[in-house]
Amino acid sequence: MNDSLHIAATSLQAQQLNVDTVANNLANMSTSGFKKARVSFQDLMYREVARAAGAPTADATKLGSGVTGTTLRAFSTGELKKTDEPLDIAIRGDGFIEVVMPDGTAAYTRGGTLQVNRDGMLATLQGYALKPSIQVPPDAKELLVAADGRVLARAANQREALEVGRIELSRFTNPGAMAPVGDNVFRATEASGEPRNSRAGEDGAGSLAQGFLETSNVKLVEEMVELMIAQRAYEVSAKVIQASDEMMSLTNGLRR
Repeated sequence: MNDSLHIAATSLQAQQLNVDTVANNLANMSTSGFKKARVSFQDLMYREVARAAGAPTADATKLGSGVTGTTLRAFSTGELKKTDEPLDIAIRGDGFIEVVMPDGTAAYTRGGTLQVNRDGMLATLQGYALKPSIQVPPDAKELLVAADGRVLARAANQREALEVGRIELSRFTNPGAMAPVGDNVFRATEASGEPRNSRAGEDGAGSLAQGFLETSNVKLVEEMVELMIAQRAYEVSAKVIQASDEMMSLTNGLRR
């Protein structure tokens, strides 16, 4: 195969991934707590294609094999939107809330709308129970979440709220390498590092804000610019394939 065709094909694939990523960012611009993704491009391995007689190794002609793209998650903090709902929880600063997935494994979320599930446990809106587990009394009429993560419940016949648990935060060395699983939930990976658990507001962890939701960190203008750049790069790569095809046609015509 003509090298230019293969190189341009890798570019088309990478730019298609870029367009798909931008489209997903735009689609989730209004999703609470959504974290935008970015495509990181890397050039592929180089190989030697020509060497002058007697030339040293450094003088050999090298040709790249194209480009590849991988997606990374940007965990910059979104703005906090006031909702005044007692079960809406947002994190001011760094950290994730650990939850238990249906298969028993650990996952992490940046907060959102919580609920009390049928077992009386505090859980996410999708039903993932928080870890450590927090049991809410069945007669609780009011639920308070302090900035340091303490969860307090007050019954109708009580004057003071009683602490029923504490929401802890987990931090990662490289959160951008966490694997998304949907519902604004992420899993730890080898690249993200092991979670470091701490109380909210301590050891660099953020604090909790009750009655707030974190908006997505997608900015419309930035995404539209990225979309236009990806579109132009895709068009240029298609032109390379067209030019290579025309050159091969001319070469084939010389044999007649």
